[in-house]
Amino acid sequence: MHTVEAPANHPDSSEATALLNRVWLSPPGLAGWFSHVNHRQIGYRFVVTSLVFFALAGVLALLIRLQLVVPENTLLGPDLYNQLFTMHGATMMFFFAVPAMEGLGIYLVPLMIGTRDMAFPRLNAFGYYVYLIAGIVLYGALLLGMAPAAGWFAYVPLANVAFSPGLGMDIWTTMITFIELSALAAAVELIVTIFKQRAPGMSLNRMPLFVWAILVMSFMIVFAMPPLIVASVLLLLDRSFATQFFVVAGGGEPLMWQHLFWFFGHPEVYIILVPALGAISAIITTFTGRQIFGYTAMVLSLVAIGFVSFGLWVHHMFTTGLPQLGLSFFTAASAMIAIPSGVQIFCWIATLWGARIRFATPMLFILGFFAVFVIGGLTGVMVASIPFDLQVHDTYFVVAHLHYVLIGGAVLPLFAAIYYWYPKAVGRLLSERLGRWSFALIFIGFNVTFFPMHQLGLQGMPRRVYTYLAEMPWEPLNQLATVGAFVVALGFLLSFWNFWISARRGAPAGANPWGADTLEWYADSPPANYNFRHLPVVRSSTPLWDDADAGERQLVTGLRDDRREVLLTTLIDAEPQGVLILPVPTFWPLLLALAVAVSFVGFLFSPWWFVVGFFLSFLMIVGWLWPHRPWQEE
Repeated sequence: MHTVEAPANHPDSSEATALLNRVWLSPPGLAGWFSHVNHRQIGYRFVVTSLVFFALAGVLALLIRLQLVVPENTLLGPDLYNQLFTMHGATMMFFFAVPAMEGLGIYLVPLMIGTRDMAFPRLNAFGYYVYLIAGIVLYGALLLGMAPAAGWFAYVPLANVAFSPGLGMDIWTTMITFIELSALAAAVELIVTIFKQRAPGMSLNRMPLFVWAILVMSFMIVFAMPPLIVASVLLLLDRSFATQFFVVAGGGEPLMWQHLFWFFGHPEVYIILVPALGAISAIITTFTGRQIFGYTAMVLSLVAIGFVSFGLWVHHMFTTGLPQLGLSFFTAASAMIAIPSGVQIFCWIATLWGARIRFATPMLFILGFFAVFVIGGLTGVMVASIPFDLQVHDTYFVVAHLHYVLIGGAVLPLFAAIYYWYPKAVGRLLSERLGRWSFALIFIGFNVTFFPMHQLGLQGMPRRVYTYLAEMPWEPLNQLATVGAFVVALGFLLSFWNFWISARRGAPAGANPWGADTLEWYADSPPANYNFRHLPVVRSSTPLWDDADAGERQLVTGLRDDRREVLLTTLIDAEPQGVLILPVPTFWPLLLALAVAVSFVGFLFSPWWFVVGFFLSFLMIVGWLWPHRPWQEE
């Protein structure tokens, strides 16, 4: 393995390039679709599938708003309303936000760190199929009238079999446990790839901030998801085998569910937020033409957010009668999270200050994020105060705060990221006109929808109610919120239309249409199946800006063209260390996901199906791990 100067002086033969294309190409047709293991294909599927679930959750939200537009409305009955409310929350938290951020990471991280694929491509594909199957099962239950109705947080005793009979909560519990496998698979994949496959010279202090954000997110998933898996399994045992983990009459503790759930649930907010922070830094850097102010402070604040987020969960439980000392600690921790978040905001402001900003659509979404997220952060500090929280707990004030944080902290940055990286993924430019109209409608409609909910909460309107009496003064603000919701929906529809039509009619993008600084813009648009013909060598944190003259860029040579090889580098300084041979497209990830699904779904009907699924999973794992014969490989 060695590096060479001036790649133009070392031209590649057409035969070598053709061989490389053939080796990294996935089979065509339906068989190829089910055997893909390439990170760009899997990341693309994660993002697209998450947007489909986002649209479904949006339809459910519009139905909820139509039900609340007038008092004593009969459009939706209480049971159906509870199903839609539960499905909306579960979809947004489990099937949209986290998978979308994971998908961005899976697609972009190998390109940004200068490698050809991820460390475990088959594990990557397995995670996607698990995610897809879980979503299909959950929405299939909704269509069959068996959707869960106890809320996306599944509080006991409401989620116990006595108050939630039928299969609805069993399906929720099983599918949430199932989908956590997908998140854990993606997290392990991303951690190993970032640590061991960075381009030579990309030491830890030269990694893009987006890659740092994905790394922090991945570690948070590893530590946050297991408590929810434990809680879901215990609840399933309570419902299926009459155990008493959460049943007071049997000596159980209902509050234990809330502790386990929110130990996952509040870090999940930051699992969604942290990648968004990394995307914001990348976009601001590009559209100001400046390196981000305070790189080290930005990295440390991302890590601090990851740590502190695990000490906040009890502020969801201030009204449960916990000891005063515990309440004081978690109040302080809830306020302390504002410090690293504030560091991010101030570094962005310092970068923007005095810069010649290009107000393209991605930048408009980022500016919208600033306004919305700051309001959400301020209301977060308010509900972190125990006296105030006691007054507004379980009111629409919390609903408003939740959406200002999650829409502002996740959806707006996500759409900014899609508008920003779309030319790289598709090879065509999006319509700026449609993008600006979409942003305007989303931003205005969102504030019209959710800002009045603060006042509704202060007026005492409880959350999770399917109707209200005409004597209550809530009708005008609910009508205003409903109008705003439809304006938001129109804005997102414009974006989806923009994505669709630009893929067919958009102007060719070129390799680096924004003039960005990170390695993904060095690859073609869309990138080749192998990402890079020769891996780049990194000499700074802004390699494309510092190596403006292509003839000065160093490249790695020596990787074989006749098999899928990626370069391994050291953890700290990214010095070449070895070569990893990656597997070719295969059906084993799909087959294993189906086998595991048999265990989880079948358990809803009979424990014996779990045994059958376990046996099938064992056979699939044997096939997955069966050693390749060297003569066949050659």
